Amino acid sequence: MPFKKLRTFFDPERFQGWGKTKKYFEGWYFKVVNAAETKAFAFIPGIAMDEKGNKQAFIQVLDGKKKTAEYHRFDAILFKPAIKKFHVDIDENSFSENGIKFNMPELKGELNFSGNVGWPKPFYSPGIMGPFAFVPFMQCYHGIVSMDHSIMGELEIGGEMTNFDNGRGYIEKDWGHSFPSAYFWMQSNHFSEPGISVKVSVAKIPWMKSSFTGFIAGLWLNGKLFRFTTYNRTKLRRSFADINKVEIGLENKKYLLQITAYRGESTELASPIHGLMDGRIEESMTASILVNLSDKKSGKIIFSDTGRNAGLEVAGNILEIMI
Repeated sequence: MPFKKLRTFFDPERFQGWGKTKKYFEGWYFKVVNAAETKAFAFIPGIAMDEKGNKQAFIQVLDGKKKTAEYHRFDAILFKPAIKKFHVDIDENSFSENGIKFNMPELKGELNFSGNVGWPKPFYSPGIMGPFAFVPFMQCYHGIVSMDHSIMGELEIGGEMTNFDNGRGYIEKDWGHSFPSAYFWMQSNHFSEPGISVKVSVAKIPWMKSSFTGFIAGLWLNGKLFRFTTYNRTKLRRSFADINKVEIGLENKKYLLQITAYRGESTELASPIHGLMDGRIEESMTASILVNLSDKKSGKIIFSDTGRNAGLEVAGNILEIMI
């Protein structure tokens, strides 16, 4: 078992829960939008274990346009992760960085992904968590599988066939025992030009007997990833939300990233509390994100655009993370 953990630690998109028997969850978030942008779905497969060791596998299906969500429960024995790569089977359904395949009564078909844009993961900073990946007592860990990629294939969802050829996708994941008690999360890879993606999260992070406000943001632009994180000396200058919008301001040595996300109508999803999926969060897939990146030295605007089909979550006691 230690060998499995060591092999997967430096490859966070793989299953991390080897040896876990209770108070643990792990899930992957697959966002898919068709080329016409008339259909947007999030598929969330995972495994959950409560404090007593009761286990269940699951697949959540969020229809971002119809604003509906379904939670499909499976026996935990049907959850089968690979060791040497990111690949998970749940019954007759499979998930990997290269695609997804469904064979359920209300959801069938296959999608293939290509041109995936990952987050750098050098040995000293394995993935988006950076050095926090080495901390063994974190409440929740986070990973990026693909900031942006192309989709080919089709799905039959609720009796309706949808073609996703030339659509865009995004994949991330979480694992641990609970989501943060307060957080903002947002993502879009639909801008005026293809090949641009943004992901931002701000959260209350328990630490020893205290807590701090942690944040991770990445902007993939013109083949370069602009990173703004707690651990790379970025400063959080603005963190605010009301019923209409969320505002985030991040500043590092070279750049200033200013974001305003306009909230869309949300849908209720299950979320982990002490391992089991007993919590509830609200997610929108129809939000928009105004992104401004500027050079501090020259004052020049490097990028200014609005992302469509944005995922947005505002959860918990957000007063704890507002600045």
